[in-house]
Amino acid sequence: MKKALILAATAALMLPVTANAERSGEEVYKSKCFVCHDFGIAGAPKKGDTAAWAPRVAKGADALLATATSGIAAMPPKGTCMDCTATELTAAIEHMIGGAK
Repeated sequence: MKKALILAATAALMLPVTANAERSGEEVYKSKCFVCHDFGIAGAPKKGDTAAWAPRVAKGADALLATATSGIAAMPPKGTCMDCTATELTAAIEHMIGGAK
């Protein structure tokens, strides 16, 4: 067991720095979120659509992050970005909201 932990820690330390870097909201959006949020698939609010985002924004940033994390309606948890951090999800939400704040 101890040897396995040492090997896992060593492997993590050997990853390139960029492998552990947080992605920007735009990067997360372009790699995961755009599929539904560009076209409004299954009721997803479109990127930058102030009217669609307004009631969601009114609930606050914590509520938006909670919904993105747990999923809602047809949106799966984390919108299929299972390796996204809370910071990355928040950045992606902010990117989608655009001027809807």
